[in-house]
Amino acid sequence: MRDYSEQILSGEGKDDYARYMRTDELLSLQRRPDEVVHRDELLFQVVHQSTELWLKLASSELETATGLVTARELDPAIELLRRATLGVVLVTEQLDMMRFLSPWDFQTIRTILGHGSGADSPGWRAVQRHGRQLGRAHAALVEERGTDLAELYRSGVASADHRLVEAMVAWDEQVSLWRVRHFKMMTRIIGHDVIGTQGTPVDVLAKLIEYKFFPELWRVRTELTDTGPMGKYHLAESV
Repeated sequence: MRDYSEQILSGEGKDDYARYMRTDELLSLQRRPDEVVHRDELLFQVVHQSTELWLKLASSELETATGLVTARELDPAIELLRRATLGVVLVTEQLDMMRFLSPWDFQTIRTILGHGSGADSPGWRAVQRHGRQLGRAHAALVEERGTDLAELYRSGVASADHRLVEAMVAWDEQVSLWRVRHFKMMTRIIGHDVIGTQGTPVDVLAKLIEYKFFPELWRVRTELTDTGPMGKYHLAESV
């Protein structure tokens, strides 16, 4: 009979779980109690470090999805894009933990951040890079097939092309929702009209809310509104 108490993986850690998950290393990545200037540094680091992990997964899914779109394998690309979007949902939701960080207490934590800024997040940089690459891959697909994006919606057919653009819009929307939540979290803690850790005004973040990875997929909604029954009605009224 197999002895399940025997640990069979190599590596550091007292058991196979610790060795595979590398928990000893993972849980040592936060500042020790004797290093912190405020106990809420643990909250601050856990939120941001876990964000990097989810974004690492999301950008990996995006990268693979882009390759699948290029290979014209749309259904698996859609599935991975949905997974990436859920990763950003989880990143967005965990910002609620920052509500427990007092604006005054953060001023103490801020003294040891140096010039560290979310603008330097490797996760968000990767997400932006792979998001743009997905946009280019999809644009090539649309051009190759001569796809009329508006007609995808007018036809009412739930084709793979239609599901893909909806998954892309959902991704774009979720990133924008994260930006909104992040901006509100920042202003809740440090206020408006202040300078961030890299010398950038915090209110600059508000301008990023309108950024779109796939602007053409949003413009088609305006086109549908303008050419739909009510759009034609209002156009006639204006004339």
